Amino acid sequence: MRYVQLRAFHHVAIAGGFSRAAHDLHLSQPAISDQVRKLEEEYDVLLFSRQHKQVALTPMGERLLAMTHRLFDAESDALDLLSESRALRTGQLRLVADSVHHVLHVVSAFRERYPGVQMTIWTGNTETGVAQLMSYEADIAVLGDVAPSRDFETISLNATPIIAFVTAEHPVAVRASLSFADLADLPLVMRERGSRTRRMLEQRAAENGVTLRFAIEVEGREAVRDVVATGAGIGFVSEAEFVPGQGLTRIPLSGPPILMEEALICLRDRRESKTIKAFLDIARDLRERGGG
Repeated sequence: MRYVQLRAFHHVAIAGGFSRAAHDLHLSQPAISDQVRKLEEEYDVLLFSRQHKQVALTPMGERLLAMTHRLFDAESDALDLLSESRALRTGQLRLVADSVHHVLHVVSAFRERYPGVQMTIWTGNTETGVAQLMSYEADIAVLGDVAPSRDFETISLNATPIIAFVTAEHPVAVRASLSFADLADLPLVMRERGSRTRRMLEQRAAENGVTLRFAIEVEGREAVRDVVATGAGIGFVSEAEFVPGQGLTRIPLSGPPILMEEALICLRDRRESKTIKAFLDIARDLRERGGG
């Protein structure tokens, strides 16, 4: 009994005919017929009833099919395991994040489990992150404010309020909080258009009848921090992203909190990619255990 003979029998049985099995296996119909015939002759059994150009399994064929199902299912599982192992030993994973702080615990756990995978992490706002996912330039994005979509698989990470921050020497540093009326008369250091932080601030300000006018507009969270550290104005960031240092101090915004929700996002049709799935599985496990 040869592997190719069992494979030929199996595909004829599940396809319901020799020609369709030959097509599935990219072989000629005579080759498939010959392999099945040799299997039957070697063991003196009849596996198929061939009457009126119809092919049907005999009782012996049905019993053998149950066994070949297990055989080829196990083979498929073995191939999946081996390909997964290779991908997670030497693969690559590309992340784009509006703030990497939200996912550092997942990155750390992933690197500990799969040290051979090379990771690339870019920064970008929500618009650029979605664009990079759609163009396959990134595998996973760490973003917020992305509307539910059939295109995306999403795992929630956390939700923290937007706060203001200034240098300790700034006149408002002693305030317990700042209102939007206060902000209307103060020099603001704002993120670029397309930034979710800016969009949410401007939306809440409009709800309060206030128009926010920036004194300085810069691209990127780190640039905002550097400019604010010079004493040039007031910056804004998610509380989870505020890092003490450079003489900076945080100030809460008065009123209902403006929550910045963060999530891991990937294209739904890529969620079974070995490295992407492994990263998402670790994120889910940490979330369920309350990690991070």
